[in-house]
Amino acid sequence: MKHITEDDIEDLALGAVVLGAGGGGDPWIAKIMLREAIRRHGPIPLVDPDELDPEGLVLSVGMVGAPTAIIEQFPNGDEVPRVLDSMAGLLGRPGAAVMPIEVGGMNTLFPLAAAAHAGLPCVDADAMRRAFPQIEMTLLTLAGHSVSPVALADVRGNDVIVQSVNNATAELFTRTNVMNMGMVAVLCAYPLATAEVASAAALGSVSYCLELGKRLRVVAESGTDDALEDFLGFADGREVFAGVVVDVERRTVDGFARGTVVLSHLDDPDRLLRIEIQNENLIAVEDGVPIVTVPDLITLLDTETSTPVTTEMLAYGQRLRVIGIAVHERWLEPDGLALTGPRAFGYDLDHIPVGGNS
Repeated sequence: MKHITEDDIEDLALGAVVLGAGGGGDPWIAKIMLREAIRRHGPIPLVDPDELDPEGLVLSVGMVGAPTAIIEQFPNGDEVPRVLDSMAGLLGRPGAAVMPIEVGGMNTLFPLAAAAHAGLPCVDADAMRRAFPQIEMTLLTLAGHSVSPVALADVRGNDVIVQSVNNATAELFTRTNVMNMGMVAVLCAYPLATAEVASAAALGSVSYCLELGKRLRVVAESGTDDALEDFLGFADGREVFAGVVVDVERRTVDGFARGTVVLSHLDDPDRLLRIEIQNENLIAVEDGVPIVTVPDLITLLDTETSTPVTTEMLAYGQRLRVIGIAVHERWLEPDGLALTGPRAFGYDLDHIPVGGNS
């Protein structure tokens, strides 16, 4: 059995921002929560599904809301036991393990802290192998599993249960409630047996995130092209642009952080890249031509420090590498592209492959 220790936190956070594709919230708060949880409860067991009872109940946990709001409002500590207790009460049995709903941003580290406080192991898997802005956009949905019931808890003590006829409606009802809970809530959803997780989730996601972070840390410490190539090779990614931010526009609409960032190429200022944002970076367009599209990941790295940059931290004058990373292969099947491809977000575009997808 593997364990997550304090020594893993910084590398996990780096990998989480990469897989957040700009979204998922800044993991700084989650790092503090995870460090405190480990110091109080000890290292967190990280288990494969086959180490658990096949009938054991696995609960997907995360934070839901606009990343810009999470900076100003974060959990006070009692939301996790509330959503876990709500789910146990609804289902008539307690959870056997926690699983991150996504390995992106805060939602990689936060479920680990939740598992520690609940005295449960964390499954080395997730429902996306990246971050997506909507809770129905999961591999579990593709496998036919229901997101319902959904338990929500906010910092003010409000608890909400969402039970819906399908996963798209669950997203709509959940988002509406979160908007009225201060734009941020803790979520527990997709209650599944361990055997169902083993067949439907992205396995090994937490370990993958940790290894991504380790390799990116080497890039930051060494600054060598070899280290960058090693990171890109492991991530199945490539650099598609390097530029300086010349314009940033952000707004919060319908519970999402939406916006656009424009970069001018470092070597040819007449080359412009526009990135469209809905919590995560969705579409990269150079001079009117799409070059990377969702569901592939678009991650921004500071050119000097190789630090991944979240959408809420974007600012005029930043010099950034734009990295396209190949998504989990299940998303490239027709139903995966229908759920998370460009058209799912309102863009009249076909998916543009990156890296190993072609």
